[in-house]
Amino acid sequence: MKIEQFNRESKGFFKAIEEDREAGRMTYSWAGENRFIIDHTEVNPEFKGKNVGKQLVMAAVNFARENNLKIIPLCPYAKSVFDKTAEIRDLL
Repeated sequence: MKIEQFNRESKGFFKAIEEDREAGRMTYSWAGENRFIIDHTEVNPEFKGKNVGKQLVMAAVNFARENNLKIIPLCPYAKSVFDKTAEIRDLL
């Protein structure tokens, strides 16, 4: 599965693609220069059970780490990943 990021001035999203089909998408909004808000995660029903949502959250985690950013997970799914994964909570 390939994850692509599309970043715009005030918003952006990560998109999961498998076999030329969109498996899922996670949107975010910038909250200043050093943090962003994950506001929605959606997985195509055909890809349920393939950890698409977690892969999208972890792509955001990698992006945050590489760019010294913090994450505000307002999306209930993203928040649940942060709640269950202690090693990424430093990005909150």
